[in-house]
Amino acid sequence: MSATAENVAPVVKKKGKGGLLAILAVAVIAIGAGGFFLLHKKSAEEAKPVHREALYQALDPGFVVNFQDDRALRYLQVGITVMSHDPEAIQAVKDTDPVIRNALVMLFSGQDATTLTDAKGKQKLQAEALAAVQKIVADKTGKPGIDAVYFTSFVMQ
Repeated sequence: MSATAENVAPVVKKKGKGGLLAILAVAVIAIGAGGFFLLHKKSAEEAKPVHREALYQALDPGFVVNFQDDRALRYLQVGITVMSHDPEAIQAVKDTDPVIRNALVMLFSGQDATTLTDAKGKQKLQAEALAAVQKIVADKTGKPGIDAVYFTSFVMQ
């Protein structure tokens, strides 16, 4: 039997919802993946540290304290400047100035003259001053905030 045009059934592709659903599913997946990548990119950008300029705040006037030496009554005059990259921490230093000054006066007046004559003793005092300031700022803001304490003058007599 030969096939004629009359007895061969034409092949007709059914147009139905199956193809449309597949296209729609692919589109939803693509949009969802794109959204995920955009969200991931945004959170990655937020996680990058923001480089801010260093901010300085001088604690004026300088500190003058006396302390006892084995031989005589001694005086220490110290100029202090704090540094932070956080404006909130600098504001906390300004707001708590009396508390910070009190803590530093107590720290400085409890020093030993022989310890402060060499660089290591001064560096240790600087680290202790930083810790004292950071504690006070952390009590106010919830984070230490201060990155450094600098001695801008240091005179012992």
